[in-house]
Amino acid sequence: MEGLIIRELLEQDLPDVVGIENISFTTPWSEILFFNEIYKQRSIAKVAIMEEAGSAQRVVGYICADYVADEGHILNLAVHPDFRKKGIAKILVKNVLEDLEKTDCRFLYLEVRASNVAAKKLYEGFGFVIVGTRKKYYNKPEEDAVIMRLAFRPRAAG
Repeated sequence: MEGLIIRELLEQDLPDVVGIENISFTTPWSEILFFNEIYKQRSIAKVAIMEEAGSAQRVVGYICADYVADEGHILNLAVHPDFRKKGIAKILVKNVLEDLEKTDCRFLYLEVRASNVAAKKLYEGFGFVIVGTRKKYYNKPEEDAVIMRLAFRPRAAG
């Protein structure tokens, strides 16, 4: 996508990220949770930056993931409503997958609201499959989460 940059989440991005979080979710993460992702070991926290006229830059999306041993987990992903349906979420997921493929991760998990058809379709496009349900995982409104998993192809011995 023209003018889109994916880079590490920085402290200076937190106000914009929290703003997107608050308009995207009924139970949003706090700023401190995002702050922790910046400094947590084995965390992957990225932002999507749109370059605008006059060299201005705007945070338009973000993704947070982590990994331990051979398992990864996508923790949070959102795109500003003005920039949705432009492929930004797909680019963010692809970027994290590329990072995780450099680790010893064999599986990547995530939870998504059972009613979030668009998100499920996005993840299925990467090869995620539904492997379970977490009853009443979400609130405001109360809803089950669908657990999805992606199995990474084994890395070739180098």
